Amino acid sequence: MSNEPTKMWSGRFREPLNRTFEQWQRSFPFDWRLLPQEVAASKAHAQTIAAAGILTPEELETTLRGLTLVGERAINWSNRISATSGQVDYETSDQQIGAAIVASAPQAEDIHHFVELELTKEIGALALKLHTGRSRNEQIATDMRLFVRDAIDSTLTGLRDWLLALITLAEKSGTAVMPGYTHLQRAEPVLIAHWLLAYVSMLERDHSRFTDARTRMNLCPLGSGAIAGATLALDRTIASKALAFTAPTPNSMDATSDRDFMLDFAQAATTLGLHISRFAEELTLYATSEFGFIDLPEAFSTGSSAMPQKKNPDLTELARGKSARLLGSATALATLIKGLPLAYNKDLQEGQEQIFDVADTLTGLLSVLPNFTRALTFKPEVMTAAAQTGYLNAMAAATYLSNKGVPFRKAHEIVGNAVRLGLEMDPAKRLELNEIPLPELQQLSEDFAEDFFDSISLRATLDCHDVIGGTATHRVAEALTAAKTRVAHLISSVSSEDHVVA
Repeated sequence: MSNEPTKMWSGRFREPLNRTFEQWQRSFPFDWRLLPQEVAASKAHAQTIAAAGILTPEELETTLRGLTLVGERAINWSNRISATSGQVDYETSDQQIGAAIVASAPQAEDIHHFVELELTKEIGALALKLHTGRSRNEQIATDMRLFVRDAIDSTLTGLRDWLLALITLAEKSGTAVMPGYTHLQRAEPVLIAHWLLAYVSMLERDHSRFTDARTRMNLCPLGSGAIAGATLALDRTIASKALAFTAPTPNSMDATSDRDFMLDFAQAATTLGLHISRFAEELTLYATSEFGFIDLPEAFSTGSSAMPQKKNPDLTELARGKSARLLGSATALATLIKGLPLAYNKDLQEGQEQIFDVADTLTGLLSVLPNFTRALTFKPEVMTAAAQTGYLNAMAAATYLSNKGVPFRKAHEIVGNAVRLGLEMDPAKRLELNEIPLPELQQLSEDFAEDFFDSISLRATLDCHDVIGGTATHRVAEALTAAKTRVAHLISSVSSEDHVVA
């Protein structure tokens, strides 16, 4: 029995595929998402083979027009679903569109096969010329680079929006104070703005990681063939320029088997996810009655089906959980790649769904975090009170003695004795350092004087950290201004020239 004539590789085979295996190995149910990228890459390849004389100018025009029509399939299905369901276009889910596209082409193995079949419907046998001088190995490598590049651009946009939200919240907090923690124990007071700017620093590093990954992966595999390079004398720079890549890839074996760019993206996403998780964890804690630092916005919270009084931090809990999902995808990709010989192996198909999930997870997170951040409300009176209890000015007290000429190790010991004195003087209520009578302090060190109490006030405790990156009031104001300038520069430097429209 002969194989189906629609298979892209059917010439050598005489037996039909096992039906279960055929459906099991089929990637079209998920790689349909690469339709815009496949169409864009196919247009670029058409221009390349036209320059090599494979397509006439008329055939090129017909092919490009046909590819445009194929690329509109997702839009057409969206319109059909919207008309049937009564929903407007933007409410139509990707899952519905994908299911409709996949159902429309039950014989398509993958996105490459789908485009060839659909193009044949549009322009006839001319469509079969398009595969001249290329392999599916280079096609999927190109499609995935285009998809990851688009996903990075989307992520960078979301990151910049969240950075702006954090900076706006920091400005709004003014000079309000909160306790800073080490080992989850109160350590020293800091400005709320200083705490928020810590996350700004993290996200700026995340932005640079995605930017670096984008620069590294922006090379075009088209023209690499299956493994050894195209068999035609193609000008690879044509496709590279058409797709806004920096240059063609330098090695055909690496180009068709390389998935480092996917791993770079997933690992950068994992680090961002860890930062999101830390932010979410702190907010979840700070919103508890035990802390009481934050009033969660109702628009981003849910209630309990059993306990009427509850306002649950579902957003922060889900955001915290998403980091595990991102880490899982990066781990799966690394494990997938680690044992593969050169060059292309079908195993690499498994990496696509990981990347799609990473992109979707980031899109979801960055669609809610900026507005959630803008809606956060602090309870400054509670946070200030917490920053003034628990001996958070002990470091400032040791610094006071150090400035009087006491060796710091000795000053540290003296203040530790003062803390113990405050704990023991009144069994019913511990005395803070500023509440211990001066004569009692002078029993510990004659260097204590009346000016000690001013030097350990809340504002003085903050402002003694007068270094670049410190929480002194004017240093934080400078850091906030600098952060605004950096983020404004990131936004102004965004270029649209790298975006590819199929």
